Amino acid sequence: MADLQEYKCPCCGGPMAFDSTIQKVKCPFCDTEFEMDTLAAYDERLKNEPEDEMAWDDSAGGAWQEGETEGLRIFICKSCGGEIVGDENTGATSCPFCGNPVVMMRQFSGDLRPDYVIPFKVDKKAAKAALLKHYSGKRLLPKVFRDQNHIDEIKGIYVPFWLFDADADADIRYKATRVRQWSDSRYRYTETSFYSVNRGGSIGFNHVPVDGSSKMADDLMESIEPFDFAEAVDFKTAYLAGYLADKYDVDAGQSVERANARIKRSTEDAFASTVQGYMTVTPESSTIRLHNGTAKYALYPVWILNTSWNGQKYTFAMNGQTGKFVGDLPVDKGAYKKWLFGLTGGIGAVIFAASYLLWLL
Repeated sequence: MADLQEYKCPCCGGPMAFDSTIQKVKCPFCDTEFEMDTLAAYDERLKNEPEDEMAWDDSAGGAWQEGETEGLRIFICKSCGGEIVGDENTGATSCPFCGNPVVMMRQFSGDLRPDYVIPFKVDKKAAKAALLKHYSGKRLLPKVFRDQNHIDEIKGIYVPFWLFDADADADIRYKATRVRQWSDSRYRYTETSFYSVNRGGSIGFNHVPVDGSSKMADDLMESIEPFDFAEAVDFKTAYLAGYLADKYDVDAGQSVERANARIKRSTEDAFASTVQGYMTVTPESSTIRLHNGTAKYALYPVWILNTSWNGQKYTFAMNGQTGKFVGDLPVDKGAYKKWLFGLTGGIGAVIFAASYLLWLL
């Protein structure tokens, strides 16, 4: 059986048919007409659009030097299974991820040695001050939370990140419209013109970060970005002294999908910003091809703060380089209802006033 060929309208997406009276292909829904040569060229371009090519050279991390891991110890959390790297002087206290006790199990060995590290620049005192500042101005935060919650722990942790570098070639097609309106003594007219806009070019990416820890929430780590890689240095175990280091459990190969998604989204946003002068712009197709893709392994500084209140745990994170602070807070339901009532009451008053003025007119 022969394959069926259906032509979609580039303007509205409806099925088109050949109109013998005008000798053109016409869309019955938006009345757009196409010359046969134009439609054939458009259809050929759609058939030949290439797929994304986003492959990477997996060369992140290196081998540990002889004797380099002698002072490192592994702490194992019996509750969540987290493996945390500390130095030989680090006391076994509690897991920064789930808050349960951890015990020192063995000397660190194996896995990849980080390529880079960004040293901590803000201290524990600054992290605590940032939490208190995070509370300020939050009108819906329960007052009792401010007064009764206590900081269970503040831990400085080097979080594993995979850093992806690549050059991206992109070909992106958009459907765009321009609208013109005019009127005469009897009618008001609206003319909508449809355009196929193409953009192509290259863009480079350096150090696109993807955290390599399944225990660290991805949205939490992305929220404390950016980190300034200009301050990164070659890794030395001495930077871990006095801090913990989360041991990666998501390798570079498993992180490629998230890296590709971030690169693709950033590329499309950059190219979309060049499409101007139209009423609407809608992406229709996007092809990204990566070149010279490489990955490196780095440790980035993060302060993790755990607080307890009303039987629940709240986790906050602060960028240990820039001081950027994020974390969810509880909501006072009574204050929220008052706020919502005041908001809807204010809107209702505005509507009533507008209706009254219209009635007067």
